[in-house]
Amino acid sequence: MSVLLRVFALLAVLLFALPVLAQPGAKAYAPEDLRRLNVQDRIRVLEREYADQSNGRRLPDDQLEFYLDQIDSGWTFSRIQQDIAESLGGGRGWQPPRSGWQAREVICSSIDRRYNECRTPFGGPAVLSQQISDSACVEGQTWGQRRGLIWVDRGCRGRFREGHWGGAPGFNPGGGIACESREGKRKRCSLPFRGPVRIAEQLSNAPCIEGQTWSQSPGEVWVTRGCRAVFVETYGGGGLPGGRPHGGDYSVTCASDNERYRTCAWNRSYGRPFLIEQISRTACVEGRSWGYDGNQLWVDHGCRGRFGTR
Repeated sequence: MSVLLRVFALLAVLLFALPVLAQPGAKAYAPEDLRRLNVQDRIRVLEREYADQSNGRRLPDDQLEFYLDQIDSGWTFSRIQQDIAESLGGGRGWQPPRSGWQAREVICSSIDRRYNECRTPFGGPAVLSQQISDSACVEGQTWGQRRGLIWVDRGCRGRFREGHWGGAPGFNPGGGIACESREGKRKRCSLPFRGPVRIAEQLSNAPCIEGQTWSQSPGEVWVTRGCRAVFVETYGGGGLPGGRPHGGDYSVTCASDNERYRTCAWNRSYGRPFLIEQISRTACVEGRSWGYDGNQLWVDHGCRGRFGTR
């Protein structure tokens, strides 16, 4: 009898404990210093904490961007938990602080794969700085822009920063000309020079391939199918004192054939590589389908691009 009583007592304890163990309000683990996490994990922790405190509501994108900025400035997890509680307790929702904070980047999300528009404070073009969704963010297909506005669709969720209209420093004393295919439409741009041109900086994720999505004739250039780029006049020769070629003259083409991971040598003396021209139809997104580590570039998932310096 004593054995049966002990069994029943143990079962009672387990049955009592199960609802506690299964409570959805259990906190997601996070270090107090969230700077130890990468951006994707920071977002996951912030969204889980907000959902826990709000009974499952979604963290607004502008509030999420504010917290990502504050993490970089030293806010701890406890400080963010407190701010979330205060934003939910006032009844008026979260408002940007009165200290004059302005977002350096804008998060725009296609929720449930639906079309969505987001306002931006940018004076220049928007550039995708980080894809934070599993669904691909490809300019002209799942995201695009008009002045002061970004649109996303089909599950794209990304962080966008302000680009620039002018030429990249050091490429051309006269500056460059930005020519942009908006919403995939063909655009013709006049140039202040009549010599041959080259791309100084690709602004779009949509590929800019000469003869396919851009072309040139004396005094003009045209772009189509989402290609956006800064064009400069091509000069012969050139170089920096001491025989070292100009950074803009150094480039490496690296291709993920059959969507396989591949590495390519990169001369680290030229500094950080940038995607100058996407050659593949598959999007080349830094951190997802390309990146670099010291003296090596890597590409994956079908990305094929030309990489250089700015």
